[in-house]
Amino acid sequence: MKIRNTVWPIAAVGVVVALTLTGCDSRPAPSTTAGASASGSSTASHPLPTDVPKACKPTKGGSNGKLLIGVVELSTQGSFFGQVDQGIQDVADAAGVDVQIVDGKLDPQVQSDAVDNLVTKGINVLLIDAINSDALAPSVDRAVAAGIPVVTFDGPMDDKKVSTFVGVSNADGGKQLGDYFVKHVARSGTIGEISALNSSIQIERQKAFESTVKAAGVKLGTVVDGQNDASKAQTAAENLFTGNPDLKYVYATGLPALDGAVAAAKSQNRTKDVQLVGWDLSVNSAQGIKDGFVKAVLQQDTFGEGQEAAKAGITLACGGTVPATIPVPTHVVTAANLDRYAYFLGD
Repeated sequence: MKIRNTVWPIAAVGVVVALTLTGCDSRPAPSTTAGASASGSSTASHPLPTDVPKACKPTKGGSNGKLLIGVVELSTQGSFFGQVDQGIQDVADAAGVDVQIVDGKLDPQVQSDAVDNLVTKGINVLLIDAINSDALAPSVDRAVAAGIPVVTFDGPMDDKKVSTFVGVSNADGGKQLGDYFVKHVARSGTIGEISALNSSIQIERQKAFESTVKAAGVKLGTVVDGQNDASKAQTAAENLFTGNPDLKYVYATGLPALDGAVAAAKSQNRTKDVQLVGWDLSVNSAQGIKDGFVKAVLQQDTFGEGQEAAKAGITLACGGTVPATIPVPTHVVTAANLDRYAYFLGD
């Protein structure tokens, strides 16, 4: 069973929110834009999508004679998925297609119902970030049986009927950050961890990081469960610091875990003697980088992920083919290059 969690705001539970979307990309591009995000908040300048496929006219379904992309989110709490949505939005506007988004509310049943509802509404392609592969397989199979191609993003599904996966290799990302840690932060000592033990994606990140730093001589300490919630992660991190007063290093496997660790380091007055590394940049972790106690953040190309998923979806809806896997790059963000990635932080 594949269980996943992540974050950002958009719609009411089980209710499809119609959006006509417009976009972003963290890969180099000739021009940038600043404007409203899919959530309605503004974003800082970010690269625009390139190589947007030409949209065809739907032979069935669609919206007002245009292709209709259905998106089922894992959740809509936090900047990560807002930026993915913004990437989808950019491509949709550039291609002249419509989009409908559903907030999955971290609930496989909500996601499953959303898939069925979107199929009924006449979508031409489905983009989905499934919290649980096994639970979502029947509804995804029904979509495919209805002639609708399926693109997964952020986390893959164990379903051969899915056309492509767009996202990062979480194992490779964990190793990448582990390599940075042992090269630039420490090659000895003990590191504690804030994970999300209900998320197979974050466990994969955790294991890859652990094996990398352990091989270099770093000892693995206590692992606490932040449950992919910043408030719970803060409590878990405070307990980690309290129970390990001499702990100098902490690894956080996702944005809520890292934000929780940053907050806990401040509340426990540990910013002078603890060093953090983790996934997914936020305003909080960026300030931690500036303050010197967050040493590195592995940033996924969130805007690019949404763009690539939307481009693949349009291509498939128009009868084209795409690779089985479309990789999304990651960047190690540090004090030396933080300004380069400021567009991930918004205005």
